[in-house]
Amino acid sequence: MSDASKALRFLRSLSIPEGPLAGQPMKIAPFQRSFVKGALAPETQVAVLSIGRGNAKSALSAGISLGSLLGEWDRQPRREIVLAARTRDQARIAWDFAAGFAATLPEETQKRLTFRRSPRLEIEYEDERGSHFLRAIAADGKSALGSAPTLVLMDERGHWPVGRGDDLEQALLSGLGKRGGRAFIISTSAADDAHPFSRWIDEELPGKFVQEHRPAPGLPADDLASLLAANPGAKLGIGSSVEWLLATARRAIAQGGTALTSFRLYNRNERVSGEARDLLLTLDEWLACEVAELPARSGPVVIGIDLGGSSSMTAATFYWYETGRLEALGWFPTKPSLLDRGQRDGVSGRYGEMADRGELRTLGAMTVPVASWLREVLQHVQGETIAAVTADRFKQAELGEAMDKAGLKAPVVWRGMGFRDGSEDVDRFRRACFDGQVRARPSLLLRSAFSDAICLRDPAGNLKLTKGRSLGRIDAASASVLAVAEGARIAARGARVVRPPQWA
Repeated sequence: MSDASKALRFLRSLSIPEGPLAGQPMKIAPFQRSFVKGALAPETQVAVLSIGRGNAKSALSAGISLGSLLGEWDRQPRREIVLAARTRDQARIAWDFAAGFAATLPEETQKRLTFRRSPRLEIEYEDERGSHFLRAIAADGKSALGSAPTLVLMDERGHWPVGRGDDLEQALLSGLGKRGGRAFIISTSAADDAHPFSRWIDEELPGKFVQEHRPAPGLPADDLASLLAANPGAKLGIGSSVEWLLATARRAIAQGGTALTSFRLYNRNERVSGEARDLLLTLDEWLACEVAELPARSGPVVIGIDLGGSSSMTAATFYWYETGRLEALGWFPTKPSLLDRGQRDGVSGRYGEMADRGELRTLGAMTVPVASWLREVLQHVQGETIAAVTADRFKQAELGEAMDKAGLKAPVVWRGMGFRDGSEDVDRFRRACFDGQVRARPSLLLRSAFSDAICLRDPAGNLKLTKGRSLGRIDAASASVLAVAEGARIAARGARVVRPPQWA
């Protein structure tokens, strides 16, 4: 019998320890059975499960951990199982499930178990092969050094603190090699593609099994089919009911802001920021600006540009303020390749997808040549009336030289990206988006930029745009803010009225 079959048989022998169904035999849902089979396959060393909150992740992993402690399929002497979580209280959730399941075991087995809650959470099991331990620890890498676990469970890995969480993961994974152990990495989605949990899912690695329940991006929060995709247990009586999910989704839509982004992150299992910082725009606020059919290119256009260096992106946006049409393009140098650059920036193949959609181009070798790039920008709106070109004054000298070489004749507006100019531009951009004056096609380039764009606030309440993470590429967002804000200023001034002279 395979390890997976033994584990499933053991799980079915347990009784539910708490909740409305307490005391009833544990039933294994199809999505849980699929994960157990993949996680305990002979070739699997690391198993990754990403699923919405409330789908019995901790209960399933605690049951597997208890079975491993009892030697149901692993008969190594002195087995060591580690339950790791962000905090001790979080680790206690899985430990309590394991303790609760243990209370439903035959009395003879229970006599061999010893439960300790201080100085740390621990379950000891004694048999003819010696003492075996199940321990719960918090995300402090030093606490795992020197251990040699046979099974590791990393609970809610997508929300561990950066730094300490990575240290703990590496300490645990390095310890597994001593005993040929396995790791289960279980969580709702992390906030972005750069997080280590997202990279576990996205990157091709040997000895890895991945099961991800994440709906397609850009759907309404109360879309039933995608809610069930992220919460496969809802229709089976596991966790939140379908009615509760729909009611909570509609309440989050009505509240908006962080309530909606948190619902998307935790309940819909989407990769969106759940932080309460000043985001430039939340995902749903930007999605309201996306349309299937763009307005016409009518009237003058404002070009917003953000000049990058060798590693950062160079971007240009085009805003027709009379109709609200917004277009965006990005550029990278050809070296390194888009795939290598995406791996380095922690976004996997996202840059390649942008290029396939026509939103991202390559130009130059190690850097984007400014004059050639500017000619491409002007060619994109050839035949259109350019009302203004607006850019960050930080690179005024370099851009000014390129504009002279490209023969740019339009007015140039230099803006600062600090609190003085930035606060006004951010405010005008947001107001235009909220008032329905910005319309763009679904753009992976812009979605990616807005997901990384946050605003810092000074004591006086002024805002300036910055990155949410060091490897974030917000150049398209910066260019959009510049273009839309300048378009709003031009529209507010209106057309100049030339009055004929009047003789007194």
